[in-house]
Amino acid sequence: MNILEDLQWRGLYADCTDLDALTQRLAQGPVTLYCGFDPTADSLHVGNLVPLFALRRFQLAGHHPLALAGGATGMVGDPSGKSSERNLQTPEQVAHNIACVKAQLSKFLDFTSPTNPARLVDNSTWTAPITFLEFLRDIGKYFSVNTMLAKDSVRSRLEGDTGISYTEFSYMLLQAHDFYHLREACGCELQVGATDQWGNITAGTDLIRKKLGVPAWGLVFPLLTKSDGTKYGKTAAGAVWLDPKRTSPYRFYQFFVNADDADVIKLLKVLTFLSREEISALETTLQTDPGARAAQKALAREITTLVHGADALAAAIKASEILFGGSLDGVTEELFNDVVGEVPTKDFEAAKLAAPGTALTDVLVHAGLCPSKGQARKDIEGGGIYVNNVRATEVGRAVTYADLLFGKYVLLRKGKRTYAVLNVK
Repeated sequence: MNILEDLQWRGLYADCTDLDALTQRLAQGPVTLYCGFDPTADSLHVGNLVPLFALRRFQLAGHHPLALAGGATGMVGDPSGKSSERNLQTPEQVAHNIACVKAQLSKFLDFTSPTNPARLVDNSTWTAPITFLEFLRDIGKYFSVNTMLAKDSVRSRLEGDTGISYTEFSYMLLQAHDFYHLREACGCELQVGATDQWGNITAGTDLIRKKLGVPAWGLVFPLLTKSDGTKYGKTAAGAVWLDPKRTSPYRFYQFFVNADDADVIKLLKVLTFLSREEISALETTLQTDPGARAAQKALAREITTLVHGADALAAAIKASEILFGGSLDGVTEELFNDVVGEVPTKDFEAAKLAAPGTALTDVLVHAGLCPSKGQARKDIEGGGIYVNNVRATEVGRAVTYADLLFGKYVLLRKGKRTYAVLNVK
């Protein structure tokens, strides 16, 4: 398959400004394309991976990708997909976020390829030197307000209660100018992005046609959504981030392991680089043996490796095994802290662990794993109680300082999957 056929098979094609003409152009040889990423936070999130991986797919197909970090547009705020005005960031916030986002963009593209190296650009380098009057005369003159008002990103805000400021209304011109500048300076012929960027992208193709008289195309992908239509990459705690300090590799891995059966094949197509044959095999397994969750495990394995690396994947799998009774040997405190956040935790006084310690039966009742000491004794006798994932065999066993993990935790388990953690203070 060529790149467009591959995108369509993966469900990554939503619309194009002129699909036939772009198909003909791609058949003639490599093109330069770009996608922009505004620094709205100090980390990209899972939703950003769709356009970012699209750049990577184009690069693997021999094309020349430009990743744009929005040092200028980030100062304004994109109204696309937003029901209210963004809070403006300070220049210091934008500079910090840009530095973080640039580092993440650099992980997913090949900047050292001898044939088609990726390039990282920042639109503040060509936007900042332009005066306001120059921008109005040289760029604003080419835009009809009537046309701008008809764009979905603007019209939806005008129909709402809060309206849209002149600042965010002008965002479209800034992004159009980016495409125009990259077309003139870098020969960039194609801009890609999610469907919420369609209005901004077509503004750029129109500007290029009017000012330069040369072709340029826009190609957009569907937004990453679940089968119920809600955005994918969100949890009750917020977005799933690429920065391990915001979303740990363990939680990142768990997020994808827990993907719904209805979503997992689409996610494998969109968020991994597995082949059509590999994904088809996983789809067959999903239908014949859904309990094995082979598709979810493959998805989590592939994307965690892409984002965090093989070592982080191994650590995430190790942490996951803890909650299935795996050995705690070699587990780091950082890794264990991730697990602690997944199970009920009870505070416990350190003094109670001094010799001779506290009876395990009392500890089980305190932790909420057993309703009474009598039931705790029965559970121990039945072989269903574990301390730090080691079966407790003696009813009279006590919990002491010797049981502490990292000097402050005791992991308790009843049966196969019912856990509690003592946080010893």
